[in-house]
Amino acid sequence: MTNFPQDTRRSNDAGGINLVQSVAERVAQSVGQVIIGKRNEVRLAVLGLLSEGHILIEDIPGVGKTMMAKALARAIGCTFSRIQFTPDMLPSDVTGVSLFNQKTREFEFRAGPIMAQVVLADEINRATPKTQAALLEAMEERQVTVDGETHSMPKPFMILATQNPIEYEGTFPLPEAQLDRFLLRIQLGYPSPAEELTVLSAQQYTHPLYNMQQVVSIQELLAAQQAVREVYVADEIKRYIVDLVNASRQHPDVYLGSSPRGSLALFRTAQTRAAMAGRDYVIPDDVKALAEVTLAHRIIVGPAARIKDISSRTIVQDILLTTPVPGTSIHQ
Repeated sequence: MTNFPQDTRRSNDAGGINLVQSVAERVAQSVGQVIIGKRNEVRLAVLGLLSEGHILIEDIPGVGKTMMAKALARAIGCTFSRIQFTPDMLPSDVTGVSLFNQKTREFEFRAGPIMAQVVLADEINRATPKTQAALLEAMEERQVTVDGETHSMPKPFMILATQNPIEYEGTFPLPEAQLDRFLLRIQLGYPSPAEELTVLSAQQYTHPLYNMQQVVSIQELLAAQQAVREVYVADEIKRYIVDLVNASRQHPDVYLGSSPRGSLALFRTAQTRAAMAGRDYVIPDDVKALAEVTLAHRIIVGPAARIKDISSRTIVQDILLTTPVPGTSIHQ
């Protein structure tokens, strides 16, 4: 296994890494009691939370997408809001409106459901492009602008959006600008027969979600998010990330490759994965493990490749196989 020696010049202390590990383990264990048998997907959701990013959960109905968002919010004690997207929804139904108060003779801002710490955007692709666009500013700038006034989002702030990859009738595909703002795209998939039996037993009398308790304070979470940013990334690792993203733009089966935001997503999630593993430095294995979930949804496959049933995930795997990995001898 590739091993990168630690550098004594790094300023990140062990306390920050221990905090990230502790927060990640507590949240993952708590959410895992509700989302049975999906340990890797749960840890990816926690990783997205610690990376201060948004997550697109793409899967068929009934596999636990909504429960994932609710359980995550309960575990960290954050305010939770659910937006059920429909074709007749307006942007103001998401962001909020300014109403005239006849007593004070002034306009007052009535916040929409987007002004919560954990937001579930359920079936996001059923909203019109105009309504979908209402999320763009909130996802990137962490603010919404209504009638010329800017309102900051609470901290932490995370959107978990869901969509059904099978049913396309009455839907509006997410534009590239929207997809690019999601840090990760994950899938839950069916549980195994043994896991499904466990689900039946667990929900015989009551849903495990109702028994969940807050396991992490907001202050701990914010401190862990800040500690992630202190994880050391060698220049060779940064170059490896850029090489992977650049390869996605030059691949013969790609119509449009990943944006620089993809590089930043892979960079930040690699830092988080390293911290969750107890390291204060990133290794190539961190980058390789997260390349597919951070880059695949940012790649548009060319028409000829689509005819051959080549997916963006296949392209990312091909890029990983053909892009040289940094060696073990790194002089920092």
